[in-house]
Amino acid sequence: MSQVPKSPPSPDQPNTGTHEQVTELATPAAPASGGRSKTYALMASGTLVSRMLGFVRTAMLAMAIGSVTSVADIFEKANVIPTIIFMLLAGGVFNVVLIPQLIKASKAKDRGAAYTSKLVTLTIVVMGALTVVLTVCAQPIIIALTNNWTDPMIALGTAFAYWSLPQIFFYGLYAVLGQVLNAHGRFAAFMWAPAANNLIQLLVIGSFMLVFGAYSSGDPMDSWSTGKTIWLAGGATLGIIMQSLVLLWPLKKTHLKLRFDFSWRGMGLRRVGRLAIWTLAAMVIGNISSLIYSKIVSGATAARTELSAEQAASVAGEYALNTSQLITVLPHSLFALTVATVLFNDFTRAFADRRRKDIGPLLNQGMRSTAIPIIFFTVVFIVLAGPLGRLFAGSSENSVLAAAAIGQLLVLTALGLPFKSIQFFMLRVFFADEDTRTPMLIQSSIAAIGLIGAVLAAWLVDPINIAAAIAFIYGITNVISAVITHYLIKRRYGDYGVTKVIDTYIRIGWMATLSAIIGCIPLALLGGFSFGFAYDSLFSAAVTICVVGLIMAISFVLLLHRTKVPELAGFLGPLLRRIPGLPKP
Repeated sequence: MSQVPKSPPSPDQPNTGTHEQVTELATPAAPASGGRSKTYALMASGTLVSRMLGFVRTAMLAMAIGSVTSVADIFEKANVIPTIIFMLLAGGVFNVVLIPQLIKASKAKDRGAAYTSKLVTLTIVVMGALTVVLTVCAQPIIIALTNNWTDPMIALGTAFAYWSLPQIFFYGLYAVLGQVLNAHGRFAAFMWAPAANNLIQLLVIGSFMLVFGAYSSGDPMDSWSTGKTIWLAGGATLGIIMQSLVLLWPLKKTHLKLRFDFSWRGMGLRRVGRLAIWTLAAMVIGNISSLIYSKIVSGATAARTELSAEQAASVAGEYALNTSQLITVLPHSLFALTVATVLFNDFTRAFADRRRKDIGPLLNQGMRSTAIPIIFFTVVFIVLAGPLGRLFAGSSENSVLAAAAIGQLLVLTALGLPFKSIQFFMLRVFFADEDTRTPMLIQSSIAAIGLIGAVLAAWLVDPINIAAAIAFIYGITNVISAVITHYLIKRRYGDYGVTKVIDTYIRIGWMATLSAIIGCIPLALLGGFSFGFAYDSLFSAAVTICVVGLIMAISFVLLLHRTKVPELAGFLGPLLRRIPGLPKP
């Protein structure tokens, strides 16, 4: 068995390239049990606040430039490229190589100041050079990652990219400073920093609409200007800059005496890099796949140019696809990621103590502990796909058509959510056992299957439906990857009680389905199936989501309690015991 650092790679990698993905580059080692609750509450709350602000930002951006317009897709393309390129070039290194090295260095007499100084200096130099080269190559990059775009589209994409690609440097700075803080036990700052980015984004987009007005109809490219490009793309980069710079304050409080140090010999990165080769390979494969998916989906943007304004408004592109992914990944990030972070350390201790018999029960526990929220949110996304789509469709005259397009993608992406979380837990076992080769092989196989499907879809499916086809492929590959990983886990570590896990998900699934049926009644009354009140405005969509979601949640909990589902006590028990009058699980 190859000896690799005991740290899992990127714990949560949605197919989008949003900045939240970089936030999750590493799962910090779990603190001592006495401080777990407080630490993970801070981590989860940071993720939640950041995601909520991100949702508001996405909704406002749709109001500013539309959600199924050429400008929205072009801006999305340019703004996502820095994230994917950063993950492709350095994601695995920051995650797998730096954490153990920094933790080891922090135990030295100088608390790792000398090693950290070298590492930060190296990061600044390398990421700075890469950023300059890639920014100069903005136009070839845009051409390579798009499909059938017109010259004006390429020109605007290149302009956006010139302002967006510098984000790569600050993503690198953010990642290395965050890992330094994690190594010194300051986990919360890394998780909360993206909130600063989103606050900047809200100010940028809000002021953009005050100065230039909100999108109403037609193709916004017809009236686009250099000022709009600088305001929007420059503002996006400003947010990433602030996301990295806010870490300087908590870093200062560590009292590490950092300085520029160009003496990089003897840092040991080459040795650790060799050990982490499988994880690095997985990162490369995963992010190259994302780039190819992105290129294929960009065909929808070009296809709109041959349609009427009303027809074009129903064609989902890259912006709509990424928005659907941003929404559906939230429960996975809040529940599966947090629980798996704790379980990873439990898995690691079990392997270290040669307690392999405990692996199965731990894995079974982790899968079942998140079944309630994951299954419930999956059903909620399906039932409320239309109103949720309306919330992120902007306020143009064709916003209902855009909402329907986004809603379709939400349904397709939500279907794979339970399998995504299940596989995520299983992969933690391999990483805890210091095996990064098997996850790499799994990811390579799934990437190959997904890309074959995407290429076939690009060949067989009309470009106006390509985003839906890719969303469907995302869901299918989540199912296949869970099945493959299950087979490998069972073959190596024995049965982990999969029958009980399946039984749990089926029972909870039935209760979630019944709650969905109950929720469909008020949804119908609010015009959710007739494009009525639920689609009239952002406010009416939000009201519909809150009303129907609350009714579904109450029904779901009561049904679980009535049928005596044991997982309810572990999930909602502590809360229900504090609320007088509610049934106790």
